[in-house]
Amino acid sequence: MRLSHRALHKADTGNDAPALRPTARRLAERAAALAVRHLLSRQNAEGWWKGDLECSVTSDAEDLLLRQFLGILDEKTTHAACLFIRGEQREDGTWSTFRGGPGDLSTTIEAYVALRLAGNAPDEPHMAEAAAWIRAQGGIAASRVFTRIWLALFGWWKWEDLPALPPELIFMPRWFPFNIYRFACWARQAIVPLTVVSAMRPVRPAPFCLDELHSEAGVPGPTRRRDPLRGWGGFFLRLDRMLHVYHKVAPSRLRRAAMNSAARWITERQEDDGCWGGIQVDATYSLIALHLLGYELDHPVMHAGLASLDAFAVWREDGARVIEVSQSPVWDTSLAVSALADAGARPDHPALVKAAEWLLGKQHLGLGDWAVRRPGLVPGGWAFQFHNDNNPDLDDTAEVILALRRVQHPDPVRVDAAIERGVRWSLGMQSKNGGWAAFDADNTSSVVGRLPFCDFGEVTDPPSADVTAHIVEMLALEGQCADPRTWRGVEWLLAEQEASGAWFGRWGVNYVYGTGSAVPALVAAGLPEAHPAIRRAVTWLSSVQNDDGGWGEDPRSYRDERWAGRGASTASQTAWALLALLAAGEWQSESVERGIGWLAQAQCDDGTWDEPYFTGTGFPGDCSMKYHLYRQVFPLMALGRYLHRRPLGQPLDRTTGVPSPRQP
Repeated sequence: MRLSHRALHKADTGNDAPALRPTARRLAERAAALAVRHLLSRQNAEGWWKGDLECSVTSDAEDLLLRQFLGILDEKTTHAACLFIRGEQREDGTWSTFRGGPGDLSTTIEAYVALRLAGNAPDEPHMAEAAAWIRAQGGIAASRVFTRIWLALFGWWKWEDLPALPPELIFMPRWFPFNIYRFACWARQAIVPLTVVSAMRPVRPAPFCLDELHSEAGVPGPTRRRDPLRGWGGFFLRLDRMLHVYHKVAPSRLRRAAMNSAARWITERQEDDGCWGGIQVDATYSLIALHLLGYELDHPVMHAGLASLDAFAVWREDGARVIEVSQSPVWDTSLAVSALADAGARPDHPALVKAAEWLLGKQHLGLGDWAVRRPGLVPGGWAFQFHNDNNPDLDDTAEVILALRRVQHPDPVRVDAAIERGVRWSLGMQSKNGGWAAFDADNTSSVVGRLPFCDFGEVTDPPSADVTAHIVEMLALEGQCADPRTWRGVEWLLAEQEASGAWFGRWGVNYVYGTGSAVPALVAAGLPEAHPAIRRAVTWLSSVQNDDGGWGEDPRSYRDERWAGRGASTASQTAWALLALLAAGEWQSESVERGIGWLAQAQCDDGTWDEPYFTGTGFPGDCSMKYHLYRQVFPLMALGRYLHRRPLGQPLDRTTGVPSPRQP
């Protein structure tokens, strides 16, 4: 039987031989070897890696509500989904948006309704406790708009008491403040189908009533939010009232033309796998809209769309069914390649070559919605998912290029051509302020987020420190340090540093992630380790290190900065902090040795790390995610860079196949 690291540590030291205590290096070597073996064992035969992508139970609840709406809900699916939902209920009867977080009203309402669909009676203790908490928080009336839209589909809420969303929005020119391309790609792919739903206002027979969820039994809460008539709140209140009036008098021909245009827009964006944008919620709303427009369930578009949702279902050994909000094979594969290379895998290792071949086949060479803002730009990016031709993103593109440069592929000319396209596309997607966003350039409207139905999540896609850092690091390692666009990115990053010394993390939790991304990028771009920005970051990371040697941060830091850098130690967040410290030259610091020691001691016998907490981010403060592969790839990166004294993912020399010197 293999001993755990804790047992090995105890056996090596012994009570009478303190001089034989393992060094951080010995612990790191052992941990890295186990992690490499495990990661290699998880590679798919086609060359990719993918960990599950877990979100809150809203995805599971809304999947059941969709199936109920379409009339295809079956007992097996309901039971399996609610097995997971019931298992996520907190002791106080609520559900949270992330593991260990506080109860969330809208999440709790949707989970409660899902359990009612599964036959849980309102007077059962766990249901009564949830309903009492919901009422105490203001009931259904206090929930977010998207939750009330789901309830309106079954008559549990009135359409008249929801913000209006006219389908004529599809006709708005691109200069108009509220045209669909002012929204982020994930938002517009939900909003366009929801305009159809809002116009048609369907109501399916409700299988039960929800009177117990109103603030007073049987009495709905306030039907209209009373905003002041001054300022933006008053403007949008009056606009919403006018749109409700317009709904009653909209010319039938114009409305029909708008909905037909919306249908074309939706169907044109369906991916080869049947999904929309590789996102479960966008596919869900698209299927509802198309079905309302007359697409029968056996129509090829509907059939493929429903099949794509089935592919998001993860069936666990305990019989529970968990819905992934999206899937991350390109992202996971590029990170796995870099982690294995950091750990010392040969650049011509078969696993790396196979992964590189798969990644090369995933480059997108067609135009997508990003071209609306960059019409003359030649495509060349990579997306996050298996299929998402319309929405390649800058974050994945940067990480794929970094990974490809670590591999000695048998066709280097092909690799060089793919990377050249990716670099050119990335440079062209820089926003005016010098930063990079995930999917679009200059998607920074300050107006659309004020619309009444935008009360959940981010609806625009402004530049972020983590994405910009990954692009800057990639450009630096591609020899683009002298390019003015690279230095505009560096200057943007320096300007975005918080007073504490940290950086905000848009796509990972949170300041630890942002800082773990920014410091390696700045060092790669040529900033000396003694630069004040680097030293401030080191000081902050050292100040938030936990007593056990690890790092952690709770998603509540997005709403409350008192949580910045605070939380139970996790493998991924500890690795992010170490990546920054190692890039800053802190090889022999006490913080690094304690962090490496924590990773080694926390590792499981099979080379994995447990991580119950959510360290990924969908929408800051609203939607947290758990990338199940994060706890494997990032610790291996940190261990590898510590062992090999390579703080950055150095590219291969094109002739010798060994790491090139870092760009000055």
